[in-house]
Amino acid sequence: MNRVEAEKKLKTIFGFENFYDEQWNTIKLLFEGKRVLLIEKTGYGKSLCFQFPATQCSGVTVVFSPLIALMRDQVRSLNEKGIAAKFINSEQTQEENSATIQDAIQGKVKILYIAPERQENQEWIDATRKMNLAMIVIDEAHTISVWGHDFRPAFRRIINLVQLLPKNLPVLATTATATKRVEKDIEKQISGDIVTIRGNLMRENLHLFVIDVKSEDDKLVWLGDNIAKLQGSGIIYTGTRVNTEIYSRWLNFININSVEYNAGLDGDSRKEIEKGLMSNKWKCVISTNALGMGIDKPDIRFIIHTQIPASPIHYYQEIGRAGRDGKPTYIILFFNSTLLKNNIFEDAQLPIAFIEGGRPSIQKYQSIIDALKTQPLGERELIKVTNMKQTQIRVIKADLIEQGIVKEVVYGRSKKYDYQFNAPRLDTKTFQELREMKLKELDSMIEYIFTEKSRMQFLCEYLGDSYNKIFSNCDNTNHKKIIFVQNKEVSEKLSKFRETYFPELIVESNDSNIVNGVASSYYGASSVGAAIHKSKYENGGDFPDFLLKLTLKAFRNKYSQQKFDYVCYVPPTESGDLVKNFAEKISIVLKIPITHKLKKISVTKPQKIFQNSYLKKDNVKGAFRYENPSEIKSKVILLLDDIFDSGATIKEIGSLFTSYGAKTIAPIVMARTVGGDI
Repeated sequence: MNRVEAEKKLKTIFGFENFYDEQWNTIKLLFEGKRVLLIEKTGYGKSLCFQFPATQCSGVTVVFSPLIALMRDQVRSLNEKGIAAKFINSEQTQEENSATIQDAIQGKVKILYIAPERQENQEWIDATRKMNLAMIVIDEAHTISVWGHDFRPAFRRIINLVQLLPKNLPVLATTATATKRVEKDIEKQISGDIVTIRGNLMRENLHLFVIDVKSEDDKLVWLGDNIAKLQGSGIIYTGTRVNTEIYSRWLNFININSVEYNAGLDGDSRKEIEKGLMSNKWKCVISTNALGMGIDKPDIRFIIHTQIPASPIHYYQEIGRAGRDGKPTYIILFFNSTLLKNNIFEDAQLPIAFIEGGRPSIQKYQSIIDALKTQPLGERELIKVTNMKQTQIRVIKADLIEQGIVKEVVYGRSKKYDYQFNAPRLDTKTFQELREMKLKELDSMIEYIFTEKSRMQFLCEYLGDSYNKIFSNCDNTNHKKIIFVQNKEVSEKLSKFRETYFPELIVESNDSNIVNGVASSYYGASSVGAAIHKSKYENGGDFPDFLLKLTLKAFRNKYSQQKFDYVCYVPPTESGDLVKNFAEKISIVLKIPITHKLKKISVTKPQKIFQNSYLKKDNVKGAFRYENPSEIKSKVILLLDDIFDSGATIKEIGSLFTSYGAKTIAPIVMARTVGGDI
C-alpha cells in the first residue's frame, strides 16, 4: 500500500486528510515488519501510527499502556468509528477481562489495550500463545527503561514477550519523553532490526512563566487573585494528595469552580472527573500527576504547577497535555526560592523526599532477604514481618526477582516468594546510580527555574532535541515576568478560609456504627501540628486554647445538628492526661457529659512506629474495653483524640462501641496527619 492509497483509507476510517511525514514513515516501516521507536511530542498523533495499520492487518494488535484513562478514551473513540477495540485492566471484573481475552483469541477484537501489570495473570500468559498477533505496541515506552522517569518493574516483562516474537512481526514503541540514554536503553531491550524516529519537540504555543514566591500562602493568594482572569479551563498540579484537597476547597471557597483528583479516589469518581474535564465542567481540576496522561483534550488553556516536578522530563510531559489545538496556552510554575539552613530550596524538599523514599534502603532489602531465608512468604506476610509499606515491598521483591535472589512460587491458590539456594549477592550499584541520576535531574529542573535562556529551548535540549530554532515564548524572551504582589483582600479571604476548612476523617464501614468524622486541621499544613508536638513531646503543658477554639469550630461545622449523650476520649499511649484534660474542656463548653470509662486493657505501641495499616490494626486490636457497657447502649457518642493517622485506633473503638449497642460514634480530632494511610 502506497501513501496515496493509505490516505484514502485514512479519510474513510478516521476522517483525516493526510498523514504527517513522520507518521507515514513509521506506518510504512511497520507494514514492512520492522521494529520502530517513535519519539514525538505530546499531542502529535502517535496513536494513529498503530491504530491505522491495525485496521489494515489481519489479527489483533496488542497495545501495552499504563494509562487506564487513555484506554477508556481510545477504545470509546475506536468503537464509534466501527473498529473493534477492547481493554483489559483493573477497573473491569475478572469475568469481563476473561470475556475480552476470549474475544481476542476468537478474532473478534482488532485492537486490544492491556495494562502491563496484567501480564502476571496466567490466563493472559496462556492466551498470548493462542492469539493471532498482528503487532505489538508499547505505549509510554520510557516506562520499560530503568532510566525512564516512570519506570515500573512489571513493564519489563513486556520485553520477555517481544523477544519471543518472530523477527518480522512489527513492534512499535512510542514516547514523548526519552532522553538519549533512555532511547538507547529502549533500543537495546527491544533489539532486532529497530529504527528510531525522533521528531521536533518544540511547542511554540506554550507560553512559559516561573513565579517566585515565599510561602504556600503566596501561591494560594496568587491563584485566588488571578485564576479567573485566565481564559478557558485547565489543570493545577500539586505535589501531594492533601494539597489537591486544600487548593480545590480554597478555590471553591472564593467561588472558582474546581474539583480535586488523585490516585486515592475510586475508579468511578476518577471517570466522572475526567468526563467533567472534557466538557469544561470546572474552571480547573486540581490534581497530583495522576491526571493527564491519556487525556486527549485539545483545549486545555493553562497548566499551573504549585510544586516543582522531579525533572525536566516530568515537566515537559505534564505541560505537553495543554494547548494541543495549537492555540496560545499559559504554563506557570510556582517556586519558593527560600534557602533553608541545609542549603536546600524550600520547594526542593518534597521532590528530594520522594527521591530518597522512592528506592527503599539497603537495610530494607536485607530484611526481606532474611525473612524469606526462613520460609516462603506472601506479600501480606512480608508486610507484617518487616513493618514496611506495601509499595516498598513491591519495589524490593521486583528487584530481587530480577536479580535472581527470589523466585515467585504458587502454593495452592496463594502466591509466595521463595529465597533461591546459592542466590547471588544483592547488587546495589544500580540503585545508587539511579538515585544519583534522579538528584541530577532535580538539579536540572532547578536550573530551568533560574535559566536566562528560552525555557522551551532548555527543555528540548535536555530531551535531546537538536532542532536549532530559538523560540520566544517565555518570560526570559519576549514575555513580561510575573511578579507576585500581595493582594490584601484575597489574603483576608484566605485567613477566613483557614478558619472554616476542616479535613474529613473517612472511617465509615458496613459493620460499624461509626460515622465519618472531622479534624480541626492537617498536622503538617498549619501551626496546629507544632502546637500538639510542643505539648506532647516538649513538656509544653495542656494543649493551647487556640486549639480548643479551632476544634469547637470544626465540631459546629460538622455536628451542629447532632445531639450527643457523651463525650469520650481515646486513652493515651504516651501523652498522659493531655487528651483527657482537653476532652473535659470540650465537655464543659458543649455541655455534653464526659465519660472516663473507656480503658486500655493491653499495652500498645505508638501507632507512628508502624509503617503499614496491617500492623497498626494489629497493634490496637482488642486493646480497649468500656466499663459498664450497658451505659452506652443506644447512645450517641462524640469520640475525641489528638491525632488521626491511619484511623486504626478510632475504627477499633468504633467497632467496640458498636458491639455494645452504641447508636452512633462520631470522631473528632485536633489534627489529621498528611501522610496517614486511611
